[in-house]
Amino acid sequence: MPSLRDIRRQIVSRRNIQKVTRAMQVVSATKMRRAQQAVLASRPYAEKMLEVLQSVSERVPSSVRHPYLAGRAGNRALVVVITADRGLVGALNSNTLRAVNRHLLQHHGGRGRYVTIGRKGRDFLLRLGREVVAEETGIPDRPGIARILPMIRVALQEYDQDRCDTVLLAYAHFVSTLRQEPVVRTLIPVEVPARVGAGPSGDYIYEPDPETVLDALLPRYVESQVYQALLENQASEHSARMIAMQNATNAAGDMIRELTLTANKVRQASITAELMDIVNGAEALRGS
Repeated sequence: MPSLRDIRRQIVSRRNIQKVTRAMQVVSATKMRRAQQAVLASRPYAEKMLEVLQSVSERVPSSVRHPYLAGRAGNRALVVVITADRGLVGALNSNTLRAVNRHLLQHHGGRGRYVTIGRKGRDFLLRLGREVVAEETGIPDRPGIARILPMIRVALQEYDQDRCDTVLLAYAHFVSTLRQEPVVRTLIPVEVPARVGAGPSGDYIYEPDPETVLDALLPRYVESQVYQALLENQASEHSARMIAMQNATNAAGDMIRELTLTANKVRQASITAELMDIVNGAEALRGS
């Protein structure tokens, strides 16, 4: 059994760790609220762009098919993978990467090329020897879309130059504070959903023509989708880190209680041993 001094030293160490994890939990909670506000603030823009895209696509003749809307027969995939730059987020990053690997095995023969946003995904793919076309790390907590535009343009160039048949987008979707789901979905070819409901919609006049507007709008739509996914992933990251630090704080508290109980037992045993020595010495003197 360890000595009382060693146990007390372990208790102090666990308390210091608990202070760090509690502080990280508070910081992550603050960042999570900001990330949630950023996600909510970006949704009206994305919804309006989708509305305009639906309107333009309805006015383009069926004989004109934009390359970003037309599918290709091959199975060459380029995956835009969004992960965190830092760890301590539980299984958030590994779940996203496992979902990417599973999707490629099911639909693309397990082969793909990658554009990574985030250090964890880049390091994992490079360790496996995968081909990383472009990478971006060090994303701040309040990123602007200009920070990831080079990665999006690389993905668009790969598709335009016929070096891939599908562009996929992988990230952690923020559902709630306790739930983040890995998502792998098709980015190109763009799937324009049909309008829901029979409510009134805006009647626009497009200049010079709907085809030109659609040609300029589709890349912007792809950029907004990647940026929205980045915000979702950051909200998921801060939520996962907050929960992980909360669990670490609770685990440190449990260890402190166990060590305190062990220290009390050791101290009681040492006191009992000293009392027995005193009693035995007194009995020996009385007998002599």
